[in-house]
Amino acid sequence: MIQKGIKLGKKVDELSTGERLHLIEKIEDKDLLLYLGLTNDSNPLYIQHDYAAETPYKKPIVPVIMLNGIITSAISKHIPGPGSRIIEQSLMYTEPVYHYETINIVLEVQHINISQNIVDIHVYATNEEEQSVLEGIIKVMPPV
Repeated sequence: MIQKGIKLGKKVDELSTGERLHLIEKIEDKDLLLYLGLTNDSNPLYIQHDYAAETPYKKPIVPVIMLNGIITSAISKHIPGPGSRIIEQSLMYTEPVYHYETINIVLEVQHINISQNIVDIHVYATNEEEQSVLEGIIKVMPPV
């Protein structure tokens, strides 16, 4: 059902190269528990402190699909916004993200192809120590 009053996101000709969105996200237990409940992912590295202590990570890490969810949600809500569709993504996870960490995420319009209605959005994120935790490109079709 389409709700009245919901405005479509920006069309391809309304975006500009260099346009940015900055997000700050803190990863909480409730987020992890929701993910685990929805996906039935039972990897002990994500939630069991005793297990994670025996790994090179030393403590539980955040599943990368949760990070993807934060990014795709930002694309759907803000840049380009409602009505947009991700058609391709290439993301590299350079460092693990740990429970309770705050991450800074930047989405930046890198390239606009008006004739094909495709926008390349460069995504990068850093942790509290300003280390890169992810970087990549997401190709998006803005609403028409």
